[in-house]
Amino acid sequence: MSQFELVFVPTPSIGHLVPFCKFAEKLVDRDERLCVTILIIRPPPPWGSTLDAFIERISSAPEGNRIRYIILAQIELPSLEELAKSIENYISLLIASYRPIVKDAIISNKAWPATDSNPKIVGLVIDMFCTSMIDVANELDIPPYLFFTSGAAFLGFLFYLSVWHDQFGREFNRFDGDLNIAAYAHPVPSKFLPSFAFVKYGYDSFRNHGVRFKETKGIIINTVEEFESYAVNSLASDPELPPVYTAGFLLNFEAQNSNGNSKSEDEEIMKWLDQQPPSSVLFLCFGSAGIFEEPQLIQMAIGLEQSGVRFLWSIHLPVDAETTKLEEILPEGFLERTKNRGIVCGWAPQVDILAHKATGAFVSHCGWNSTIESVWHGVPIVAWPLYAEQHINAFQLVNDLEVAVELTMNYRMRDSDHSEIVKAEEMDKAIRRIMDRENPLRKRVKEMGEICRNALTEGGSSFISLGRFIETILDS
Repeated sequence: MSQFELVFVPTPSIGHLVPFCKFAEKLVDRDERLCVTILIIRPPPPWGSTLDAFIERISSAPEGNRIRYIILAQIELPSLEELAKSIENYISLLIASYRPIVKDAIISNKAWPATDSNPKIVGLVIDMFCTSMIDVANELDIPPYLFFTSGAAFLGFLFYLSVWHDQFGREFNRFDGDLNIAAYAHPVPSKFLPSFAFVKYGYDSFRNHGVRFKETKGIIINTVEEFESYAVNSLASDPELPPVYTAGFLLNFEAQNSNGNSKSEDEEIMKWLDQQPPSSVLFLCFGSAGIFEEPQLIQMAIGLEQSGVRFLWSIHLPVDAETTKLEEILPEGFLERTKNRGIVCGWAPQVDILAHKATGAFVSHCGWNSTIESVWHGVPIVAWPLYAEQHINAFQLVNDLEVAVELTMNYRMRDSDHSEIVKAEEMDKAIRRIMDRENPLRKRVKEMGEICRNALTEGGSSFISLGRFIETILDS
């Protein structure tokens, strides 16, 4: 019988909602006294379409598993002028406008199903964009906690924003040189900072979030202590921060792309992988927003062909593309010449591919979910960040964690001044390096994957840390 309830408020994005759901599952599986209510904010168009199927699936789950989902009514959106200033600030404003609705939902829906007693709400767990909900927690006298869906080092960077601002009082520029950020083992060149760090409204938004993170009673991070040991130790030793808990990796092993293939198409991909030698296939996938223009796709194809490796390449074309026929976009004859050693597809079942024994490396945009999926399965990464915080993730993966090789870390997909074409020769060089069986990085990633899997088992670091968090909320 549930006696204690946590209320979750995630950011309306599939990359945030999925880890929140997996975290809820971990909690209720671990302690039968706990139940979780997840308040879901529907994102505005066009982002909403990517979440609809997932929301429908989880919200139709049978009751009795001590997790319930409440979809909040949509309200008037912030102006498009705010979106033009900064997408990060726009999301923050959108969520802040839900404060009265979240407060009312908590008050109105406190009672659990009639078969259970009315559990005590012991925490409001917020996402990184949702610090405005700390006001709701304070008004209702509920302890607020932060569940950080990205890594510990990136969290450390968000705390660093206040340090920087106290010194310089402005956002960053790409010529600020090397920065000594406590959560990173190596100085971070300013040119590799997240895209929002160079935009006033995005910078101000995240700096304010970082300040408010310190008002929470604890921070749970989707990472493994041994994986990000330097960053985790940096955060844990900071007396100004609340207690830090590492609960990762929280993965959705059933995840498929929201615009996914038919079952037969996925089966065809997996059947082809079954026929390839172990660790021989290079997988290229850049997330739902990782879209390249034709000149870049041509260089990528030439690089793949020159490398001679087996490959599985997921290509997402722009919605306004003049043609969807890949043979009209890629170099003439490329598909025919490489048909015996490669597959080019649209959407791909990323989790299944990374888990397959034939997959030898992953060319990735270095989003956090893709990163931890790759490390979990012991697959080394070729870093090609595109937007958001991916550049500083890539820097950490290459330099601090040594689980990736650099292809390019200065490519900005949404910045015409910093999106120069990555040449085929650069592709070829990085591919050969990562696929070299003698590269010690390959062994390191496999060992780290085993460490991260063990962290979730009884006695592992994440298992112990999650237990400490549960003890904290039940004693509050």
